[in-house]
Amino acid sequence: MNKKIIILLIIAIVWGAGYFWASSYSNIPEGSPAKKAVYVLNEAGCVMCHSKDAKPPFYGYIPLVGSLIKNDMALGLRNFDIAPTMNAIEQGLPANESALAKIEYVVDENTMPPLRFKLVHWFSNINSQERAAIADWISVERKQLNAKSGIAEEFANEPVWPIPEALNVDKRKAELGEILYHHTALSGDNTVSCATCHPLEGAGVDALQTSTGIREQKGDINAPTVYNAAFNFKQFWDGRANSLEEQAGGPPMNPVEMDGGSWSAVAERLSKDSDFEKEFKKVYPDGFNEKNITDAIAAFERTLITPNSPFDRYLKGDKNAITKEQIRGYELFKQYNCTLCHSGQNFGGQSFEYMGLARDYFNDRGDVGKINDTGLAANTKDERDFRKFKTPTLRNVALTAPYFHDGSSKTLKHAVEVMAKYQRDKELDDDEISAIVKFLESLTGELNGKPLQKK
Repeated sequence: MNKKIIILLIIAIVWGAGYFWASSYSNIPEGSPAKKAVYVLNEAGCVMCHSKDAKPPFYGYIPLVGSLIKNDMALGLRNFDIAPTMNAIEQGLPANESALAKIEYVVDENTMPPLRFKLVHWFSNINSQERAAIADWISVERKQLNAKSGIAEEFANEPVWPIPEALNVDKRKAELGEILYHHTALSGDNTVSCATCHPLEGAGVDALQTSTGIREQKGDINAPTVYNAAFNFKQFWDGRANSLEEQAGGPPMNPVEMDGGSWSAVAERLSKDSDFEKEFKKVYPDGFNEKNITDAIAAFERTLITPNSPFDRYLKGDKNAITKEQIRGYELFKQYNCTLCHSGQNFGGQSFEYMGLARDYFNDRGDVGKINDTGLAANTKDERDFRKFKTPTLRNVALTAPYFHDGSSKTLKHAVEVMAKYQRDKELDDDEISAIVKFLESLTGELNGKPLQKK
């Protein structure tokens, strides 16, 4: 090896000892599981490769050594951004379940820090005591997250849990929101409603690759289900809406979807229904406007949850709620690390993930028409977010084909095969795929006490 490179590596090793995310985390109680966990994560140097805010150390700008470091940082960030989790801990907020699942996996499997990183930062290795501290923190976090879910004690540390029977919603607002959800006056020519692309009788999807908007215009991305959207941490595939209220305000102003013109124009069309306007003002005295309309729609959408799926009942302790084949499918689901992204109460909707982590999905897929493959980058304008998409919920997934942002998978069997291949680099056999599909079918919940069905 070239002597200069050896010298550079020695310098890097020495200097690397002091390069970590500088924070005292003074807001975290001393001796708490969170304090112990954040110390381990910080000392292990996780933020060096898993944070948008991280800057390469000085040796990251040295030829050869620097290129390796920068490549590792880019790859690390593509897989996981730990900064939001670290910040949540600092602020005393609950950690994201998808983040917990990812941290749990790499710690359990001893895949992080990678060998090359440890060669330069030899002190970053996580010992057994530190791994136990991480596991303890994750267990505490999960019990806080699923405390009111009714999950059986034996499943309390699972990466998924049941959704509640109902959410606290203003009934009067929800009733008005239901009318608005089906009201075509939201569109410029009175032809399109929210239900056009998200029909409730169709499991909240229109079963099209991309939806058809006003004047027969085709959208550029698959319409996700409206059911259980209340549990998503962001709305839309690119996360551009932080709430259901923000989401509800998007389509009416979109020129392809509804082309409502302006909110004053929407209000004028709605006002033609004098009886509805009268009832609306009983709840919203200032009448139709953007804030009130989106608030009412969001209230209605919070009623669109589907609890009590067979798998929910299983997690609550009913061992006969699902079949042995479905239990096996769930174990395979975990074995192949599907829960790293499809976790929490919504089996997804908690993170943005790069499509094609293991293999080049887009190259193999080819051109499928006018599809928006930009993902999160459309919202953040950060090239590092290109082709990252919000992980969709898997609840009721057996009813919501076609799948993915591009609607390219027509069957659940094919979707499972694609995910295994392009996200996990696994070629599953037919028996494994069948078991996982059977498990996913157990995630179909109930609406008004009856199993959700497509009509």
